[in-house]
This record gives sequence, structure tokens and C-alpha cells, in this order.
Amino acid sequence: MFEAFKNGTPMEVWQSLVQEAYERTGRQLDESSEAYLVFVLLRYQGDNLLLARTQGMDWLQALELAGTARADALRDVGDRCLLLAGLFPGLAERRRVSVDYFIDVGRSAYFGVADVTRQAYAALYAQLARSYRELVRTLDAMRAAPKWHDATIPPR
Repeated sequence: MFEAFKNGTPMEVWQSLVQEAYERTGRQLDESSEAYLVFVLLRYQGDNLLLARTQGMDWLQALELAGTARADALRDVGDRCLLLAGLFPGLAERRRVSVDYFIDVGRSAYFGVADVTRQAYAALYAQLARSYRELVRTLDAMRAAPKWHDATIPPR
């Protein structure tokens, strides 16, 4: 099965890692949350600035925007906080905040997206906000996996 990681598409690699995390946690995300999590992992796999951003400031700046620009900026903050809380919890300690800080900012951002988007997207982001800690647990289980360090994630 590990060979599939090396030879699979980026989406297949991330899906396999998420599914392995389920085996370790004994919990599984609903289909839409899993698909969204894989989308976020794909979207940010090559982001060299992910760890350099200040999520609280980005969240405040997003709140000053309107319409689609606000929804997009809040989504980005929520996505990045999700990745930071689940995959890079040590960053919180280095910044002298708790992982809960990233979870709270990320959940608030997703609830903000739910408030300003069309009904179908609103329902998705409200669900993502409610299951935020479960998403973080899934990422944390991926991070802790021995295969995580050996897997070759193909470039985009």
C-alpha cells in the first residue's frame, strides 16, 4: 500500500493519508468534510508562506472586506489555521499562543464564510466550523504517522 503513496497523484496521496488517520483515531469525517480537507491539503502543499503569515491579522483584515472578497479571505484564514493547528502545532508554542488559538480563529473564519455565502456553501462552512476540532485531530493523526515522514508528496 505504501508504494501507492509514491506513485499516486497528489490527491490519491492525501486521501490515503487521511484514511490512514481514520484507522489511528477510530473516527471518520463525513464525506464532504473529508473531500474539503483533501482539497485544502492539495491547495496548500506548495505554499512556502504558510508558516510566515499572522492569522489573527489576516482574519481582522478579512473582516474589513465585503462580499466574495470577504468570504475568500475568511476561507483562506480558516484553511491555514486548520493546517497550522493540525500539522504544525509546534508553531503555536513558538508564537506563544495555544493550538486552541488557531482553532478558535479558524472556526470563527469558517462561521464568517457561512454568514456571507450562498446557502449551499453556508451549510458546508457551518459544518466545517462545527467539526473543526475533528478536522484538526485527523491532521494531527496524519502528522504523527511514521509513514508521513517517508511519503513522497508529488509536486502540483
